[in-house]
This record gives sequence, structure tokens and C-alpha cells, in this order.
Amino acid sequence: MVVQVVLVHGIRTSATMWRAQVAHLRERDIPVVAVDLPGHGSRMTEEYSLERALATIDEAVMDAAARGPVLLAGHSMGGLVSIEYVGREDPPPVAGFIAASCTAIPRGIGLRTYRLLARGFDALPDRGMWLTKNMLYLTLPQETRADFGAGGYAFDTQDEALRSLSVLDLLAALRRIQVPLWFINGQYDQLRLNERLFQRVAPHAELIVVPRTSHLVTAMRPTVFNALLDVAIATVEASATTPLAESRPSRET
Repeated sequence: MVVQVVLVHGIRTSATMWRAQVAHLRERDIPVVAVDLPGHGSRMTEEYSLERALATIDEAVMDAAARGPVLLAGHSMGGLVSIEYVGREDPPPVAGFIAASCTAIPRGIGLRTYRLLARGFDALPDRGMWLTKNMLYLTLPQETRADFGAGGYAFDTQDEALRSLSVLDLLAALRRIQVPLWFINGQYDQLRLNERLFQRVAPHAELIVVPRTSHLVTAMRPTVFNALLDVAIATVEASATTPLAESRPSRET
């Protein structure tokens, strides 16, 4: 059966952030769906809640699992919520999982500071769009620069979405994840804070750090990220007949 890929976006952005990955997978005839979480993208008018976000991921995964083994990939907030989802006590039908740019525990002073900064950014003229556009211009290649904002920015959702992350028990969820697991971070990603802790809790996971890359690893180095997707797909394909290795070493790409 053909591996099915489900992609979950990060905060403020939408399914359009995955355009480079969707195009790459479709060129390979790999079925792929990039979801919009509540309050984001095509669902901007909906109210966000953690329960609705988990339900959105579950609906996409269950639908894809009817056609083949599922590789789930989540970025940033989408990755954190996906850790909670994959690590349920009753495991969902996910055959492999990429957690990108999300190796940080969203609690305490760190989360409070992030929420405060987001509110301050939102209070700027034009909600800080001039700064966002300049940052994307300076850091992203031309071919992916427009992807993060193409579905609109979920300004009115971000604080509730950030607040909801505080209830996640990520370490407990990680301990329950038994499928092939990759942590993919940019070298300069601010959410690398707990990556070693995450790897100790999930020792079978592989930590991949992409050099010269920020938090927006999927768009800053799309060719590298697409190659890592290909590795994950091949691993999921092989895992149907090959037992999961007990551990995988960290490495830099």
C-alpha cells in the first residue's frame, strides 16, 4: 500500500506553508493532504480549541489510513499538537511521525513570554505585517517566500492557540510513541530548547539539525526537508516488514 502523508501547519499560518512539500510529493505520486486547523486558513472564521485541532488531525489521519500507512508531519504548534495526538494512550493509526521545529515544552515563563511578545507584535501598526514581510524577504528563498501568508495570518487565534498548549503533557505522550519518529530542527531554531530531553524520553527517535536554518525549516531549506520526507516515507514503507530499530543516532544534515 502507498504511504499517505498528512501535514499539520504551525501557528498563524495555514496549509499553504507546505506548498513546496505538497508539490514535491505529488511529483512522486505520493498522496498528501495538508490540513487547516480551526481558526486558520480556510477556517479563519472558526473558533480555535485544542479539542478541535486534535479532531482535525484525527479526521485527516483516519481518512488517509483507509488507503495506506500514514506518515504524519507537524511543524511548530502543529508539531506540538501532533505529539499529543500520536502519543495517545489508544494509539491512532500513524505509522511514522515527523515533529519539526517543536522540541520545546510550552509551559511556564517561556510560554508566558512568547504570548506577551506575540501580543506586542500584534499591537504594532498593520499588526506588524511590514516586519513579517521583511523578515520573510530576508530569510526565505523566493520560491517559498509567499507560502506562509498565502492562506492569511490567524492573528485573532494565536493567543488562544498558544494558551491551549500549556495543558499538553508532551513527555508522557513521547514515552508512548513507538512508531518511527524524527525531530527535525533548524540550527538557529528557538524551539530547540528541550531537544535533548525529548530525545532521552523517546530514545528511538532520530534528531536531525539542518545547518544555517531558522524555525521555518520547511520553507528556508525546502529541498533538504523534502529529502528528509523521502527518507521518512521509505522508512514507513520498510517498517511494514522490518521491526523498528531500538535507537537511531543524532546527526546533522
